Amino acid sequence: MMRRPRGLRPDDLDIWHRVVQTVTPMHLRPAYLIPARPVVAPDPPPTPANPRPPPRIDPFLIGEKASRDHVAMRPQSPGPLMDAKAFARMSRGKLSPESRLDLHGMTLAEAHPELTRFVIAAHAKGQRLVLVITGKGKRGPGGSLGPERPGILKHQVPHWLAMAPLAPLILQVADAHLKHGGGGALYVYLRRLR
Repeated sequence: MMRRPRGLRPDDLDIWHRVVQTVTPMHLRPAYLIPARPVVAPDPPPTPANPRPPPRIDPFLIGEKASRDHVAMRPQSPGPLMDAKAFARMSRGKLSPESRLDLHGMTLAEAHPELTRFVIAAHAKGQRLVLVITGKGKRGPGGSLGPERPGILKHQVPHWLAMAPLAPLILQVADAHLKHGGGGALYVYLRRLR
């Protein structure tokens, strides 16, 4: 059987000295019991091969109109939301969804293409309000051995709706009214056909 070498490697010794500097000793120990820290010169920072100057910003006066370049640098704001009356009617469950998709029991791999197909088809038909039922997920500890993430579809579907190819078709996404599924369903309000 090979015997392991005693002592600390240089990187372990460096970590040890960092830890020692952060603690307050309970009793003073003789200096000969603390291993000496080797003095190592820090590496010089690497110099970039091709340094770029910072981007030039044209001077401007306060109150001056912004040029097209300044407008393009602003982050894009989210698209316009649906009108207040329609949103209030939808929130109270007064608007009926024109079609619905139930994703209960589907895996992520099955649900994503089904959701994409459904939303694109509904938009092509000229529908405005559709209902996507995700379910609320399992409550409490499950019977599986590994960690369980409740409501994976409820968590993932809004992300899919905000990504391409669906995002340009959607005006707004909101939780459904209780009579349409409540927290386990989403209203997807689609843009008009052009």
